[in-house]
Amino acid sequence: MSRHGDQPVISARWAPRRLNPANPLWGSNGVAFGPDGRLYVAQFLAGQISAVDPATGDVEVVVPMDSPVQSPDDLAFGADGSMYIADLVPGRVWRRGPEGEYTLVSDEVANPNGITCVGDRLFVNEMKPDGRLMELFPHGGDPRVLTEGLALGNAMQLGPDGHLYYPHMMSGPNPLLTGQVWRIPPDGGLPEVVADDVHQPVAVRFDQGGVLHVLSRGPEGIVTRIDLHGSGSRTLVTSGVVGLDNAAFDAENRMFVSSYASGGVTELHPDGRTRELVPRGLDGPYGVTVDLGGRVYAADHYRVARPEPSREGGVTTHALLHFAHGIVADGELLHLTSQFGQVQTYDPGTGATRERAGGLRRPLGITVAPDGSLVVAESDAGRVVAVGSDDAVTVLAEDGLELPVDVAFDAEGRCYVSDERLGAVLRIEADGSAAVVVDGLDAPQGLAVLGDELFVVETGPRRLRAVSPATGETRVDAEDLPVGPPPGVVPRAEPDLFAHGMPGMARRFAGLAAGADGTLLLSANGEGTVLRLTPTR
Repeated sequence: MSRHGDQPVISARWAPRRLNPANPLWGSNGVAFGPDGRLYVAQFLAGQISAVDPATGDVEVVVPMDSPVQSPDDLAFGADGSMYIADLVPGRVWRRGPEGEYTLVSDEVANPNGITCVGDRLFVNEMKPDGRLMELFPHGGDPRVLTEGLALGNAMQLGPDGHLYYPHMMSGPNPLLTGQVWRIPPDGGLPEVVADDVHQPVAVRFDQGGVLHVLSRGPEGIVTRIDLHGSGSRTLVTSGVVGLDNAAFDAENRMFVSSYASGGVTELHPDGRTRELVPRGLDGPYGVTVDLGGRVYAADHYRVARPEPSREGGVTTHALLHFAHGIVADGELLHLTSQFGQVQTYDPGTGATRERAGGLRRPLGITVAPDGSLVVAESDAGRVVAVGSDDAVTVLAEDGLELPVDVAFDAEGRCYVSDERLGAVLRIEADGSAAVVVDGLDAPQGLAVLGDELFVVETGPRRLRAVSPATGETRVDAEDLPVGPPPGVVPRAEPDLFAHGMPGMARRFAGLAAGADGTLLLSANGEGTVLRLTPTR
């Protein structure tokens, strides 16, 4: 079940092997059952919505990547069968009618996320500090604010008592606003806390019996069941689904949960047993690396993960490190870049994380220089920087660069950088200039060195190209790589990275790494796998 198609990689020089199964979904966020009985899944990272057959697990894209919807995070269905979509980053709410037509309901909501319908009425909340919960009017009229002061609102639902229930995901201006579930009448009134000390609440859902289920966004996959109208007792179930996001109950009261961190759709039984309806896997992946022991790690936007062929599901989460994109192994440590502009060092052994630099403009590729400093492609700044052992940031090169994506060193200590906008691989000289090694490439990204050759991923034509740094001569080593959007889909123009203070959809980064055994590791972000490429000669 590949989201990219079933075209095999074509190569006479490399034998490809997936280290984990393909992931049918680019993460899974809001979920809701539609009038046709299928479960609809919003995929923020992909900018698309798919429908899942609960009997077979078959997945069909319903709202494609090139629709007007940019980054759907939650969805709900109205009484007439219309789908309402919270388009998080651009701050829009859409109506998709029963015939498939799109209508903009509102662009006056900052970070719309939690969304629900009560008959013909539509409610949405904002995932931001001091957010609002409001009613929208699909057929015209100004939004009506029910309450303010939400500490990052998210998935909400009407309870059996006729109130709207919603979580406070994070602490707000008042530190007591952590771990709470609130409610408010849909016609307005005084909001009140109904549950306190709830573990990292991300979504609230009621089952068919009126029991409240609060999902946790943490690594354990905790669901807290609360009997609000009986004894008030609580039951905790640990699902093991990392990074729960949302849930939906079918007519038989079966609970299906989604995961922003690993995608998939999972049925969660009351006793904690799980059944995968749609397999989980890698959301990206983005950067990829391999340590001296041969362990492969991927930066998977919301986490650091390991593809493991022998493990059920094929992926192990090491840490929820949000917006991780670039990654490189350095002895027992991993160094990462973040979409939030950070460079971090993570110790898989202890779980400790240390920030090394901040305030960078979309850093992507990262590598370790011969002197031990961290060298980073600061993509949106058009430069390559180094982070020293004292965490000081120095500029290595900026003249002659436009959109650097990845960096790599050869055995002689020379630094190379791929530049997606220039369509080139360049060498950084001692004076800070950037000399072109090869140009005419189509959207080059991942870069690695093996012996006396450079290898670069051209994400436009989806191929691997080998480059001689000495002569600039090249050859195509592999074609039809599963990177980028599915064939035939034209990527939309990227939004403002921090529109409304939130990170936008990630730039897809097809990372490449060289192993000590002469293999290459490719982040096949078009299907959610890591490919190991082993030389055939």
